[in-house]
Amino acid sequence: MKLMHSSTSPYVRKVEVLLRESGLIDQVPFVPGSGTPLAPNDETIHVNPLGKVPALLRDDGPAIYDSRVICRYLDDISGGHFYPKTRLYEVLTLEALGEGIIDAALLMAYEWRLRPEEKRFDEWVEGQWSKIARALDVLDDRWMSHLQGNVTMGQISVACSLGYLDLRNADRNWRDGHTSLATWYETFAKRDSMLATVPA
Repeated sequence: MKLMHSSTSPYVRKVEVLLRESGLIDQVPFVPGSGTPLAPNDETIHVNPLGKVPALLRDDGPAIYDSRVICRYLDDISGGHFYPKTRLYEVLTLEALGEGIIDAALLMAYEWRLRPEEKRFDEWVEGQWSKIARALDVLDDRWMSHLQGNVTMGQISVACSLGYLDLRNADRNWRDGHTSLATWYETFAKRDSMLATVPA
């Protein structure tokens, strides 16, 4: 197997954290695959027509994508610990919530990184942040008990999304008003798998 990756992608980070937590990291070499919607990577497009990373190249079948599909696949081959059946739908919902935060933050980043200044749409940016703010509120208010205990993909996804907010939206100070979530993240971010994958 090989993983098409980008060093700053939070979607890739989710997969890498899982690889480290599951002990598979030495079995999956990384291959550069970063690009943007305006300048996609040709090699990534060859294996994923959407041009997005991560994409997992397998020896016994076609490449698979996106991060949620890859994480389920890797969990299956590593023994199935990160999507526990007793809490499966809660874990999947947390994973989707983390992914949604990443989606909105990435759209914000694309607006200021790729769009010419005179065409930037401030209301669009704030609309994306409002999604993130609502998700943070719900995590802090309703989901803290599900962020405890053995590591799941829900926890990994949320942690990677918060790390991405630190990278791209530090000025927004997501911790303000989310004390429980911030405290949880401070501890989770010290895991070896998280420390080893901090975006450069």
